[in-house]
Amino acid sequence: MIASLCAALPAASAEAPPRWTDSYLGRVEAMAVMQGLNARLLAGRSATAILEHWCAEHGMAALPVLTAERRRDADKPASAETRQRLHVGSDTPLRYRQVRLTCGDKILSEADNWYVPDRLTPEMNRVLDTTDTPFGRAVQALDFTRQTVGSEVLWRPLPEGWDQEPPPAAACAPLTIPRHLFSHRAVLFTPERVPFSEVVETYTGALLDFPRAARPADPACAGPVTLAP
Repeated sequence: MIASLCAALPAASAEAPPRWTDSYLGRVEAMAVMQGLNARLLAGRSATAILEHWCAEHGMAALPVLTAERRRDADKPASAETRQRLHVGSDTPLRYRQVRLTCGDKILSEADNWYVPDRLTPEMNRVLDTTDTPFGRAVQALDFTRQTVGSEVLWRPLPEGWDQEPPPAAACAPLTIPRHLFSHRAVLFTPERVPFSEVVETYTGALLDFPRAARPADPACAGPVTLAP
């Protein structure tokens, strides 16, 4: 199904690529793109790698390399459930890392990460302690696997049951994308199935902020149709 810009809106220019439209077709298209990315992230081993590929595929930055902006003053104690999933007791030291993953000037995700430093190499701990390297890249040599333990959709372009209801009226204006789209909670394991990290990743609306090809006028936004005599 093809989404489009409303006929009443100004034509898109090279400086202002077409935006998502607050119409039925526009919302269906946004939902399809969101669901496709969500499925890729849930099925993938490294969210860092998938986001970097997404940035490159969609031309979101001149240099599509993911970087981490780390909050060095952030601290959040691990919950009892997190410690249970990591197979550690209350006296085992855990480290906490909060970062925003960016590509160019776009923040693509915000992550809270608790990990067991004794299960990483000294070099990995040094990189995590002293640099803003994304966690997945810093521990890549572990050849880890990822198991999702929770996911939540934070924004639905169309409500539940939309496919059985009449199409909503089109606002025919640019669609407002919220700050957060969906979130995942996952545990990372070594090849020996030893858990070493739990991460909560919240993915942002900037993932939909990419150049788009021009769309034909949306019939719902074109105004009344005059029939030929």
